[in-house]
Amino acid sequence: MTSIVRENGTVTVRPSLYKTLFATCIGNALEWFDIAVYGFFASYIAHAFFPVTDPSVSLLLTFGSFGVAFLIRPLGAIVLGAYADKHGRKASLLLSINLMMLGGAIITFMPGYQTIGLVAPLLILVARLIQGFSAGGEFGSSTAFLVEHFPERKAFIASWQFATQGASTLLASAFGLGLAQCLSTDQLMAWGWRIPFAFGLIIGPIGLYIRRHVHEPQRYAQAEKSAHPVRALFGGQKRLIAVAIGLMVVSTAINYMLNYVPTWATRTLGLPASTAYTATLVAGIILTVVTPFAGLAAERFGRGRLLWSALALLGFTILPAFWLMSRDVTAWSLILLVGWMALLKSVYFSTIPSMMADIFPISTRASGMAVSYNIAVTVFGGFAPFICTLLIRTTGSHFAPGFYLMATVFLSVLALWQAQKKQR
Repeated sequence: MTSIVRENGTVTVRPSLYKTLFATCIGNALEWFDIAVYGFFASYIAHAFFPVTDPSVSLLLTFGSFGVAFLIRPLGAIVLGAYADKHGRKASLLLSINLMMLGGAIITFMPGYQTIGLVAPLLILVARLIQGFSAGGEFGSSTAFLVEHFPERKAFIASWQFATQGASTLLASAFGLGLAQCLSTDQLMAWGWRIPFAFGLIIGPIGLYIRRHVHEPQRYAQAEKSAHPVRALFGGQKRLIAVAIGLMVVSTAINYMLNYVPTWATRTLGLPASTAYTATLVAGIILTVVTPFAGLAAERFGRGRLLWSALALLGFTILPAFWLMSRDVTAWSLILLVGWMALLKSVYFSTIPSMMADIFPISTRASGMAVSYNIAVTVFGGFAPFICTLLIRTTGSHFAPGFYLMATVFLSVLALWQAQKKQR
């Protein structure tokens, strides 16, 4: 459904808000579902594709492949972001969802190490690289698509980018909890971990069909295009990139900490897998439900108030929360810690997409958002599980991940101050 709106004497045909949201967010859901599933089932993937004598080394190799795939995301951001700025948001969104499905199919159907040897971990790496390249262009193109269709509702509509991520985390953790209850450990090791990846392949064709039937935003169609958006971005907008990266740092670090929770809880804290997946299920519910309401609150009270409040609470509570968790390792303490992180992330993250969109002009918006977002995700998110595993192994402290999160809070505080200074 569409509506006709008159703006300054010009007739604008506007698509349905909900159809636009669904078309945009379903691809985002596929991206984050596959990422979350890989993190949640890391120990099983390690057994299937990276079998070594030391389980810790096997796990590090698995998270290393998880992180290495993020190294290609900035390249995907540059290529697909420039494609979106030059040829259209819709064209880029169609390409990214096709690539994501290809990577998911490789992971789903590929035999393990015991069957094909070293080819197995190499193909896992190839699949993650394809998915990383695809994910690199998804955020910039889809967020630009949303805010350019509905600029007057940008805080609310862009918040659905991350509500979708919450829904993906929720669904992935539901798979983890359900499979942990229904299957034995041997069944999960042998084939059970492939089930959620196979489910992800069902989402892809639906998203592809819906995206084929959406239209470009008129604001993009009417805007002056840059012949070389990447050159313009790195030539005169490097400071904008730095600010946008900083805004993303703490949020993406928390997001990947949530993906790391099942492995941390089972391997480091000694809690059962069902408890770990219950905690991430709670986080998924909070992220899915709270984020769009926080977007509505940002429209009413202003984005700055929500952002500063969330950062202040993170800065003052995150280390005590991890310390308390390490002193009382129970199912409830884990759920409270994860739920608290998810709540603060929901409030902070809800306003970031629209704020990042405002930083860049239309001619470089998709490229600028994609590049800054994926640099932040690569450096501070993709290697977060690896860094946290290494910190715990080095320090012997259960709450070592809290120090990592505190460092990211400080960087985001500096970025938010600069972003608000620029907007004055």
